Amino acid sequence: EVQLVESGGDLVQAGGSLRLSCAASGFTSDDYFIGWFRQAPGKEREGVSCISRINGSTNYVDSVKGRFTISSDNAKNTVYLQMNSLKPEDTAVYYCALLQYFGGTYYYRGGKCRLRAPLYDYWGQGTQVTVSS
Repeated sequence: EVQLVESGGDLVQAGGSLRLSCAASGFTSDDYFIGWFRQAPGKEREGVSCISRINGSTNYVDSVKGRFTISSDNAKNTVYLQMNSLKPEDTAVYYCALLQYFGGTYYYRGGKCRLRAPLYDYWGQGTQVTVSS
């Protein structure tokens, strides 16, 4: 059984930093992407960042470029999202998700992993990030 467990969410002041972790287990292939998504109250789920386990490519939504960094520790099957210069609009529940990669270019755009939620197969329970002004 595939399990994704997020941690690291917290209450932080604007301008602060947090590091989220996503620990994955139960997936027997190395062919997958891990994505971070977020959902604020009353808003649709938004793709934040993703990383390909296959080639290490990363992708970010424009609003977090230069502030967030995704990385992975493959030995620990853990993906991190370092979030710096946090803003109140970053407040949301953050989810990590896993996309099973079966080959081809459909899951990439411009060589980068895609951030479309319906493409992802497994989801964690989420961790709350609250940024106060």
